Amino acid sequence: MTTEPTTAGPPVRPRAGTLGALVRASHAGPTVAVTVLTALLTVALDLTARPASLVTAAVFTGQLTIGWSNDLLDAGRDRAVHRADKPVARGEVSTKLVRTAIGAAGLTCLVLSMACGWRSGLAHLLLGVGSGWAYNLGLKRTGWSALPYAVAFGILPAVVSLAGPDRGWPPGWMVATGALLGVGAHLLNALPDLADDAATGVHGLPQRLGAARVRMLAPAVLLAGSAVATLGPAGTVPAWSWTVLGGCVLLTVVAVVGRGRVPFLAAIGIALVDVVALLAR
Repeated sequence: MTTEPTTAGPPVRPRAGTLGALVRASHAGPTVAVTVLTALLTVALDLTARPASLVTAAVFTGQLTIGWSNDLLDAGRDRAVHRADKPVARGEVSTKLVRTAIGAAGLTCLVLSMACGWRSGLAHLLLGVGSGWAYNLGLKRTGWSALPYAVAFGILPAVVSLAGPDRGWPPGWMVATGALLGVGAHLLNALPDLADDAATGVHGLPQRLGAARVRMLAPAVLLAGSAVATLGPAGTVPAWSWTVLGGCVLLTVVAVVGRGRVPFLAAIGIALVDVVALLAR
């Protein structure tokens, strides 16, 4: 039976940058990216200022809980492989402070989500935030590790549309696009850390596939999402949409040949291009 590294950490290093470390522990990049995607979706789906602000803030606080819990739960593994980019593992911020932050953000997320209406609120809390927590708590170590990403990204358009005045579901192609982009982002995000993950007992879908297969599969998934976003809406596809699809192809090439965090950033770029395409359509 494999014993996972303990999450007990070294004493906190007192420093003036505790707030900065807390921000970094929230996975600030992905948190901001998903929040921006939400804000753009509120424009695409014609939400007025109040529901748009509420649902965007709800998603932001939910993402904070996911990011902080990820760093907190993975502190032992991150410490075992000497991750220099993990503030909790390095003792730059106390686990007590992170737990307090998770509690405050979680309570705020609950209030904001339900203020968007019970349909939007439940969709966000159970399928959006719930998927992120399910990933952190164990699904990341199974062959089903892509499922939380597919569900969370796929439900995001519904969280936004259900917060609007009509309380309606978005078109199916929007949900499919989100799900495909979520799976692609998961595959690419895992690439830089495959060796470290395997060494610390994380055997999710990307780790089982291996780097070579992930580099082949991820672009195919992302291109499928881009194609659905371009061809899904009813009516004739305008010429500029083909240009957008071409841009996504280029970003996918960047994702294939890039190293480090570049593949994940390219995936976020594809997602942003797709949302901008929704605005223009």
